[in-house]
Amino acid sequence: MAWFLGLGITGVVLLALSLVFDGVLEGAFGGAPADLLEGWLSLPVVAGFTAMAGFAGAIALGTGWTGPAGAAGVGAVAGMGAGWLTYRFSRALMRDQTAATPRSDDLLGTSGRVVTAIPADGYGEVLLRLGGQPLKCAARSAVPVARGAEVWVEAAPTGTSVVVRPVDR
Repeated sequence: MAWFLGLGITGVVLLALSLVFDGVLEGAFGGAPADLLEGWLSLPVVAGFTAMAGFAGAIALGTGWTGPAGAAGVGAVAGMGAGWLTYRFSRALMRDQTAATPRSDDLLGTSGRVVTAIPADGYGEVLLRLGGQPLKCAARSAVPVARGAEVWVEAAPTGTSVVVRPVDR
């Protein structure tokens, strides 16, 4: 029974290490066909298999239900089930897609208000909305723009600065 408990504890330690060393085993088997082993030899799947095989074998042996060979068989079947569930769960998490991340190009053509006056030869600040969230950016303009004026974004040279022009109404 000590062997099975040691195997189970080893699996739990591997699972904890998989949080730190994510992707180690995926690179170790680079010569194998990618579609055949992809995800099946990941550290969380191997750790889940090892832990469940050890603990299920220890339970089967400890209850007196079977001998060591039967406990190894029970552990192998339970380990394969845990490995399969771990694989499916990790694949489901990897497929989870979020909405597209806003980029600085998404600012082009948006309107905003000047927070800090923009001089003709320097930077000021504007408050824009990107993805429904307020975004404060450094702003340049060809002409001076007073605080509180409405502006349109003409260009976004960086993620935190824009070139604006005042809105004529």
